[in-house]
Amino acid sequence: MKDFKVLEIKTSVFADNNIQAGKLREELKEKKVFLLNLMSSPGAGKTTTLVGTINALKNDLKIGVMEADIDSDVDTRTISQTGAKAIQLHTGGMCHLDAQMTRQGLEGLDPDGLDVVILENVGNLVCPAEFDTGAVKNAMILSVPEGDDKPLKYPLMFSICDVVLINKMDVLPYFNFDLEKCKENIRLRNPNAIIIPISALKEEGLKEWTDWLHNAVISWCE
Repeated sequence: MKDFKVLEIKTSVFADNNIQAGKLREELKEKKVFLLNLMSSPGAGKTTTLVGTINALKNDLKIGVMEADIDSDVDTRTISQTGAKAIQLHTGGMCHLDAQMTRQGLEGLDPDGLDVVILENVGNLVCPAEFDTGAVKNAMILSVPEGDDKPLKYPLMFSICDVVLINKMDVLPYFNFDLEKCKENIRLRNPNAIIIPISALKEEGLKEWTDWLHNAVISWCE
């Protein structure tokens, strides 16, 4: 017989976070603010994709961005040049954001008057996927140099995302990357995921993505 108590901390932490995330979504719905959680590994092209996204939509939507990093403000300075409202979030070494951290970021950003807030999560294919941030939709970027097998290696990330952007298509000829195989691997994890090949650097394929985002924001705010 055990003479000590065992607490399932991980289960408790996730359960509490999910409650907080649900509350945050309800509040955002009332304010008619759409929160997008954008994830990827480091170097996949989140910031470049964000710049293209903002430039395409800023005449139609009022956009804010929360840049989450362990340190530095490099990406926030880049985003600020687009004219979008931006704030830097430092995670103090943590490799993800949870619902409470996202709430703190929103309070700092002050989303009143904004249509959409994009959270550029910490670059990581593991931790960010485990925590519901309170976002309305999740999107991720997979870059061609990372390989077409990533959906098999990081199943949770691909299973929770509504949209998967396959970035850096302009360098496809130089890498052993099978686009159709990648799509197949993504659908094994998430049959409902919208898959959009893009080149953020060349601004190719972005319209399909920005059209989807625009429609999602309008639908949420109705």
